[in-house]
Amino acid sequence: MLSRLKGTILLTAMAALVNSGFAHARDGFSNDEVVLGILNDMTGPYSDVLGPGLVQSVQWAIDDFGGTLNGKPIKVLNADTQVKADIASTTARKWIDENKVDVLLTSAGTAITLAGIAVAKDNDVALLNAGGVSADLSNKQCNALMTHWLVDTYAAAKLSIKAGTDAGAKTWFFITADYSFGEALQRDAEVEIKRLGGKVVGSVRAPLGTTDFSSFLLQAKTSGADIVALANAGADTLNSLKQAEEFGIRKGGQNLIGLITNNTDIYGLGLPVAQGLMVTESFFYDRDEDSKAFAKRFEAKFKRYPSQNQVAAYSATLHYLRAVKEANTDSGATVNAQMKKMPVKDFYAIEGKIRDDGRMIPKYMYLLTAKKPSDAKNAFDIYNLVQAVPGDEAFRPLEASECPLVKK
Repeated sequence: MLSRLKGTILLTAMAALVNSGFAHARDGFSNDEVVLGILNDMTGPYSDVLGPGLVQSVQWAIDDFGGTLNGKPIKVLNADTQVKADIASTTARKWIDENKVDVLLTSAGTAITLAGIAVAKDNDVALLNAGGVSADLSNKQCNALMTHWLVDTYAAAKLSIKAGTDAGAKTWFFITADYSFGEALQRDAEVEIKRLGGKVVGSVRAPLGTTDFSSFLLQAKTSGADIVALANAGADTLNSLKQAEEFGIRKGGQNLIGLITNNTDIYGLGLPVAQGLMVTESFFYDRDEDSKAFAKRFEAKFKRYPSQNQVAAYSATLHYLRAVKEANTDSGATVNAQMKKMPVKDFYAIEGKIRDDGRMIPKYMYLLTAKKPSDAKNAFDIYNLVQAVPGDEAFRPLEASECPLVKK
């Protein structure tokens, strides 16, 4: 009877483990290699800020780490998600089942990151977010397996709206990407506008990938708002900026702010048109010798400087590998906990830290303006630094977090 009871207890315990959220949790290393899978956009609206340049940045991080981890090779897989969550989810599950992927790096938007998180939670796989910028990812939707490396909607909105308000703006009109990222960006911006005493006089939603912004810009111009705020990203930002200039938005006395604008947008627009535009980024290529060196390294291969996403992917990969080495395991939960214990030291984060909510706080965020063509030192030198804002001031305070992982 006693032997049967022992067997029942053992089987019950094993069943509980199998049915737990971390059914696939691992001690030590799961196989003879460390495999990183990138959920990317190689051909779509974010391919310039992500794409091959991001894959190369990840590989450089691996190379700079030493190329192997405890004698095990480090392998990179890359997939074009076409910015579709179902493709991202299917790809991630296949990688984990067939290729034993240890960590996912999501780089193609908030929906892709959410799809990756769902897969990561089922398989105890760490997730490095270098693409989804909704602040909800490290707030209401936080989890113990994800770390958030890029600028988010809270920080971008806070810095951009304050800069516009300081310049005298009182009224705002939004052209917003019609999906979760755009919604989060406008929401966070409106909170800051209200806090600073401004007013939103109108907004319009534009579908992802639209190429004709004329009707949206006409509404913005008719509104008479002091500032037309673009709550979009990638090719959508570039197209809306180009067409805003054609519509004479700034010539008519209104100003433009791209709430999430990348250097690739300014390259595409050109300084003769872009000069004076105000942007917020998490990387400034001209900050110090280390950032300049990486910019030149990237330029040698891609004929331009890297985007903040590509640099964030480098930083995330390097820190992850350091944490795996320290923890001596590729278990996602264990490695993520180790990542939070360690300072983030590289040319992107400088002296960064990862909070309990998964938000990586870099030393600085950067408020920048596009240069006059005559001030540019070369074809890729596009920004003047207006202000380096301490990361602790730019991002949502931890005490205001709704993340269930945060102890209060």
